[in-house]
Amino acid sequence: MCEWISVALPKGRLGEKAAGLLETIGYGCGALAKGSRALIFENPKNRVRCFWAKPSDVAIYVERGAADVGIVGKDILLEEQPDVYELCDLKMGVCRMMVAGKKGADLNPDRPLRVATKFPRIAAEYFASRSREIDVIKLNGSIEIAPLLGLSDVIVDIVETGTTLKENDLVVLEEILPISTRLVANKVSYKFKNDRVLELLSRVRAALEEQA
Repeated sequence: MCEWISVALPKGRLGEKAAGLLETIGYGCGALAKGSRALIFENPKNRVRCFWAKPSDVAIYVERGAADVGIVGKDILLEEQPDVYELCDLKMGVCRMMVAGKKGADLNPDRPLRVATKFPRIAAEYFASRSREIDVIKLNGSIEIAPLLGLSDVIVDIVETGTTLKENDLVVLEEILPISTRLVANKVSYKFKNDRVLELLSRVRAALEEQA
């Protein structure tokens, strides 16, 4: 009998979409879609265990071996740099990491640029690549307000539609990189449950090709 494989899913709309993909390929746990308050679900027939986690925690569960595979945003992988294998791009949650600010903002290159962001590592690496000195202001909530109140010159954040920026009179100044959701694997699981992980990966890729 095949080994169990555990899958960490991010809570929220993206996780629900990913759960639907798993259901399509035979790796779903039906109760996931039934509004249950449970956090862990099992599919004994296919020996799959799924559980919900905060999006920013999924990679930690995978890295530490609590999950064999997980579904994680590329932004989290770049920011947190967990020690996991990135298996494929799921083409979900597609958006862009951007630098944005007020129209006509004073971006004087003779002083450090004040950058408000939830992604200090990504911001630091991006501006370092452009030889621009910055003062990173780490925020956890809605960061669009930072330049409006004079806390920062610009923000670095994920932009999906740009509606929030427009509503706050902010504009995109530079694009850093595209972002989407990735399937990742624990390194030990990839070695010792290789058949199961590769079977899952193969089915995911086949399903994505059909959707393309």
